[in-house]
Amino acid sequence: SHTENLLWSDELNGTSLDTAKWSFDTSRNKVDRINGELQYYAANRPENLRLQNNHLIIELRKDPKQLSKLPDWGKQKYSSAKIVTKDKVAFNAGFIEVSAKLPCARGTWPAIWMLPQGDAQWPDGGEIDILEQWGSQPNVAHATLHTALFNHTRQNGRGAEMRVPTACSAFHRYQLAWTVDSITMGVDDHAYMRVKNDQPGGRGAWPFDSPFYLILNLAMGGDWAAAKGIDDAALPQRMEVDYVRVWEMPDQQPQATQ
Repeated sequence: SHTENLLWSDELNGTSLDTAKWSFDTSRNKVDRINGELQYYAANRPENLRLQNNHLIIELRKDPKQLSKLPDWGKQKYSSAKIVTKDKVAFNAGFIEVSAKLPCARGTWPAIWMLPQGDAQWPDGGEIDILEQWGSQPNVAHATLHTALFNHTRQNGRGAEMRVPTACSAFHRYQLAWTVDSITMGVDDHAYMRVKNDQPGGRGAWPFDSPFYLILNLAMGGDWAAAKGIDDAALPQRMEVDYVRVWEMPDQQPQATQ
């Protein structure tokens, strides 16, 4: 069981975001956004991020008039929020579980993911995508690992997808089990992707022996999420999060060789 040895958690039961645990990431509002995304990431703007009914709500809106008054506005039509663990507090293996309910509209792109502390050059430092969901196929959860030798730009990224028919109407537990030997991702205790540390290439194949921090965001548009266009009439849309919990993994027992 992974229920003992809780390392870090946020039950999201307060009246506002716990700034001892999270920071807003607004760093790319004025520069080119990655993957053709279309959103402005706001800080401390309750329209885009608030705690309500013991849940964190990240809300994607179309409100360019209001945005145009903000000093770092980069001409985006859509607003949303992106938060990272405070001071990029990072975890080096463990069991991570995020209970979330996802948006359901063409163009939306929520993500629960991790990047290396120190922000090594992508993809050399690695990336762990616990969950991505694209509005063009709202009932499919995607899990992906990116490394220097295995990533989508080389068409060999290691990923998998799982149907979650009620992703937009119910909360599900999106999970990462990370050990020295393997990374497994699942939904509601059903593992659907496992990658082992068994490929040659050293750090190019397995950079996952260093600490990674956690990121929650809701993006709009871009190459994948907007594959079938954007449905402005469906906005605003939300990603709701019930809790974020990180446990130590139980000690790894060496496997008996057959």
